[in-house]
Amino acid sequence: MQPYNSKTLDIRYIKSLIALLDDPDANVFTTVAEKIIKEGNEVIPILENIWEKSSDTLLQSRIEDIIDSIQYNYLAKEFQEWAKSPEMDLLQGAILVAKIQYPDLNSKPIDDEVERIRRDVWLELNNSLTALEKVKIINHVLFTLHGYKADTTNFFAPKNYFINTLIETKKGGPIILSIFYAIIAQKLGLPIYCINLPHNFVLAFKDRYYQKNSDNPMEEKRSVLFYIDPFNHGTLFSAKEIELFLRQQKIDDALSYYLPCSNKEAILQLIYNSSVALQRSNRHNKAIIFNKIHNLLAGIGNAQ
Repeated sequence: MQPYNSKTLDIRYIKSLIALLDDPDANVFTTVAEKIIKEGNEVIPILENIWEKSSDTLLQSRIEDIIDSIQYNYLAKEFQEWAKSPEMDLLQGAILVAKIQYPDLNSKPIDDEVERIRRDVWLELNNSLTALEKVKIINHVLFTLHGYKADTTNFFAPKNYFINTLIETKKGGPIILSIFYAIIAQKLGLPIYCINLPHNFVLAFKDRYYQKNSDNPMEEKRSVLFYIDPFNHGTLFSAKEIELFLRQQKIDDALSYYLPCSNKEAILQLIYNSSVALQRSNRHNKAIIFNKIHNLLAGIGNAQ
């Protein structure tokens, strides 16, 4: 039978399939599950309704697995399209990550908040300002006027990794705060990009006028004017602080720790960190979906 769309979905047919989900024969379950999964997102409300009314733990568990599979298939397609887009928009990427955890997420409040903050910063900017002055304005608007701050109470709480909960609570972890900051800055045309530093995640303000003067790879550090730590209220620091941090953490020095990563790399790290947080919260099934999305995205082309 061909998959149904939202206009021709046969409710009785779907329910007849769901009625077979508690069959002890694993082959029957696998065949039935595959047919339900092919129906796509339209069957999720039906599955959820039956889950709520059932007291059969086996049936509930199998319904959960099917819903996860349907949602994964949908998200896999979305991430593939995102990864193949020329810009790999950072905001859209962060929203897609949040949708792994919150499939019914409405992105409009996120878009509206980003636009409010962008506008408030833009009103204070002018071409005569230095890079340092521009960052001070972003810090004032983001952290003082809009009240965003680091969540230091539970560093590994899953909510600290999603852009929707960041906007709802005004609190987040290092990676989502840095990505959010970079989203605002890039929408203003400012050369502020993510730095995937081990055990941390910060930002770099690139020098638009940098010109390479030697073949020494480490000389490229000079392409960054300074670094920004959104988790510490937008504090500025230099490459020397990164060198000290790496020594303290006993991590081998590498040029990649000083230079911006691509949007794809930033989103991959966000997915990975989210998975770790979910695992630490004993939400292993959800973490598995994050890992599958991470592997899928990592395998699409090369980071730009």
